[in-house]
Amino acid sequence: MRRSRLAVWGDPIAHSKSPDLHAAAYRVLGVDWEYGRGQVTADGFAGALRQLDDSWRGLSLTMPLKEAAFHAASTKDVHAELTGAVNTLLLGDAPAGYNTDVGGIVDALAEAGVTEAGAVRILGAGATAASALVAASELGASRVFVHARRPERAAGLAALGARIDVVVEAQPLAAGVLDAKPSRADLTIATLPSGTVLPADISMALAESGGALFDAAYAPWPSALAASWGDGAVISGLGMLLHQAVRQIRIFRHGDPSIELPEEESVVAAMRAAL
Repeated sequence: MRRSRLAVWGDPIAHSKSPDLHAAAYRVLGVDWEYGRGQVTADGFAGALRQLDDSWRGLSLTMPLKEAAFHAASTKDVHAELTGAVNTLLLGDAPAGYNTDVGGIVDALAEAGVTEAGAVRILGAGATAASALVAASELGASRVFVHARRPERAAGLAALGARIDVVVEAQPLAAGVLDAKPSRADLTIATLPSGTVLPADISMALAESGGALFDAAYAPWPSALAASWGDGAVISGLGMLLHQAVRQIRIFRHGDPSIELPEEESVVAAMRAAL
């Protein structure tokens, strides 16, 4: 049976732009793969995965399924191993798991001209923050400040930082702390939930000392934080969404996120137009 079926799974999932992105890419590539969407809960993930037959090529996974997908994968790439999160499964006798969010962040920043950063600030300590931390390491960061309403949630990020030789300092998300000179950054990566509105004094302190802003949120856009960033460079999370999907399609096509697609420039242009 030919493996031609793919989908994005998550809960909720109706908002996902992935079907449009993948359909645009497949048209340029000339493949007749079918890419849909499915609302799957974390509790229902294992059962839904067992029901897939040999017509299935792969899955894209969004919240809250990335940890469950990690445990379902027989093999994982280095980014998945580091973060404990899988957002791409290449299906077969032994499902292979990948985290393309890390590369998506790095590619989106490079596209905006940000290719290195010595000190990075991460806002939030949830699942996306781990991918942001690994991305910061790949940009050359030696020190990362994690600002969260509950700094104790950053313990796992501190342990990850030790594995990748990055000093992680957890701090409260508070204006007084942000004003302190040691926490000034070249780049701020916001991983806060979409629609988050920070108090004005915190937003101002962030903008004054945070360097360029990459905001993983993209709906609504500009986010409240992006709108308050002043003259600093602002990069939308749509770039991450685009480039992580490009890496997913490389996996579905080649089994390797580093091997470029045929006519990749045209593929990316078609995907960007679909956003």
